[in-house]
Amino acid sequence: MITPQDIKGLIEAGIPGARVEVSGDGHHFEAVVSSDVFAGKTRIQQHQLVYATLGDRMREQIHALSLKTVLPE
Repeated sequence: MITPQDIKGLIEAGIPGARVEVSGDGHHFEAVVSSDVFAGKTRIQQHQLVYATLGDRMREQIHALSLKTVLPE
């Protein structure tokens, strides 16, 4: 079973320098991702970048992910 820490590590590996907070129960997760990489991108493009870091896990291991992307303050 995938853990919030696993998801955090995957996102941080795929988006270097991102600040990531993930919580969840093993099936449903919530993530807040902050990165300069999101500058100039639409919300959909930002989410696509995060989903790309999770790859097939989004279909196989993660039942639901509530995602919030933000630019660093």
